[in-house]
Amino acid sequence: MACWLYEALLLFAIGLLATLVFSVAVNMRSGIDPRRWLLQAFLAVVFGIYFAVFWPRGQTLPMKTWRIAVRDRHGRPLTQGRAVLRYVYCSIWVLPPLAALASRRFTLWELGAIFFGWVAFWAVLSRLQPQGQFWHDIWAGTRLVDAQAQPRSS
Repeated sequence: MACWLYEALLLFAIGLLATLVFSVAVNMRSGIDPRRWLLQAFLAVVFGIYFAVFWPRGQTLPMKTWRIAVRDRHGRPLTQGRAVLRYVYCSIWVLPPLAALASRRFTLWELGAIFFGWVAFWAVLSRLQPQGQFWHDIWAGTRLVDAQAQPRSS
């Protein structure tokens, strides 16, 4: 989970830069601009590209720091298609809290509790899996492994 938080910080920086590029490109000057849904879709695509580039190489920068690698279930590096599939399945971490946000029925504090509660719940569910893998990895046919124990791919 510490790697996940580090990844969030890196994605925040990437998101800021991507938002600047998008805002300048479409002349978006306000967060209440009706095109904000296009911005959100653009950010989802940018983040997907980030992971589709780095996961087939085995690691993102935060994963290197924590010595974690992502492989397919046979121990091979991911294909870009499998990396995209993993990215889609990883959305389970944020979709329920985003649905709560979209409902506009919760205060900021309640949304924070929903988000952290869901993340904690989803993380604990990995303990129900015999190998301790996250469910999105099982569905995508991937697994997180110790990077030091894996041979380097070229």
